[in-house]
Amino acid sequence: HVVLSTPEQIEQALSSTYQAFSDWRLCPVETRAGYLQRTADLLEQHRLELVALGMREGGRTLRDALAEVREAVDLCRYYAANAVELCDKPHLLPGPTGEDNRLFHYGRGVFVCISPWNFPLAIFIGQIAAALVTGNSVIAKPALQTSLTGMACVRLLFEAGIPEQVLHFLPGEGVDIGQYLLSDSRVAGVAFTGSSATAQIINRQLANRSSAIATLIAETGGQNVMIADSSAHEEQLISDVLQSAFNSAGQRCSALRVLFLPVETADKIITRLIGAMQLLRIGSPIDLGTDIGPVIDQRAMVTLTAHIDYLKHHAKLLYQLPLDAKPTHGNFFPPTLAEIPNLSLLKQEVFGPILHIIRYQSGELNTVVDAVNATGYGLTLGLHTRINATIETVRKHAKVGNIYVNRNMIGAVVGAQPFGGMGLSGTGPKAGGSYYLQRFTSEQTLSTNIAAIGGNPWLLGENLA
Repeated sequence: HVVLSTPEQIEQALSSTYQAFSDWRLCPVETRAGYLQRTADLLEQHRLELVALGMREGGRTLRDALAEVREAVDLCRYYAANAVELCDKPHLLPGPTGEDNRLFHYGRGVFVCISPWNFPLAIFIGQIAAALVTGNSVIAKPALQTSLTGMACVRLLFEAGIPEQVLHFLPGEGVDIGQYLLSDSRVAGVAFTGSSATAQIINRQLANRSSAIATLIAETGGQNVMIADSSAHEEQLISDVLQSAFNSAGQRCSALRVLFLPVETADKIITRLIGAMQLLRIGSPIDLGTDIGPVIDQRAMVTLTAHIDYLKHHAKLLYQLPLDAKPTHGNFFPPTLAEIPNLSLLKQEVFGPILHIIRYQSGELNTVVDAVNATGYGLTLGLHTRINATIETVRKHAKVGNIYVNRNMIGAVVGAQPFGGMGLSGTGPKAGGSYYLQRFTSEQTLSTNIAAIGGNPWLLGENLA
């Protein structure tokens, strides 16, 4: 049961976080980082509880739920370490003798963190952790479908020591909460993960204010493709396609949506891919033998069903896994394979277990990359090839944030594979990367004429002998 936030509670949260910011901004970064480290410890201690909640509320399989807890732990520890490096001591800057120049980083103010239902633990806590550890106060709005998971995270943050005045939790409909928060001048920034359309709405709401320009960090969707050439290792390709397209029922922003296959090998790969799809098990995530769980809600089911109807008139359905033994409770959509003539047939991101195949002629790699760029999205791209020149060509010309070669396209690792796109897929900087925290801070420089005391003390203090 979830109690939705009232306008009075939203105002109370905003007033509290705004008033608490001044002291939190000056709280030693070692203290703030220590809270995150303790949060990471608590996440590990409550691992099974969080996994069970993710399976029951978010429909995640055991493997995915465990991986998300690990990612949340990694984000807390990574941001804690990065914040100490960024904010602990001023960065010394060059200058002429007799002048001391230093650069400081402080929190910006009140951050509104808006997270999606498909990663209700890792993205939710990652946004909050980054904002808090850099000295911002936070209002956290979870996806309505996974509010219980969000509440569990917030309780652990409080248990770790985060002051209650600094962090407020507001479950509810995004439209209702957004109209109160995003037009208020006390909001200094927004960290958002979700659809491109919603990001545009948030951007316009922030831009309509007459106050200081707010920071917007947006990670949005993608029309993610994988390109295989005739040199691709077929067994590796099939395995990576299955994981990339159908893991989490295709409900990942990084999930594979379109597979480009060379005409020479397309038929053989399609046959093998269908054979592998026939082995997938759809069912309740509580069943440990389940490969693919449900989609998030009935609305998602309606959208995916409508897309299949669209494909029946404009494309060729190659295979759809039968749902003869599906559970009686839940929204289960079968993994589907369809062949389309070109990428422009897809007008928007299809968020679910539907994989589209496009055939291309050898020698048309540049044309394929141009078609990918023309979508305007730029999140993830997979490439299966054993030719180094092909890898370099795609790297240089594909306008995407993350390129994966001869592996799956999902499960980015904190610190090793910073995640985030460009164009319609987000503003950057990449989450889980070394530049992410800087976007949550304001910079301040201090320039001091130390020669005013009669000389350069650093120079005079050196042993010149």
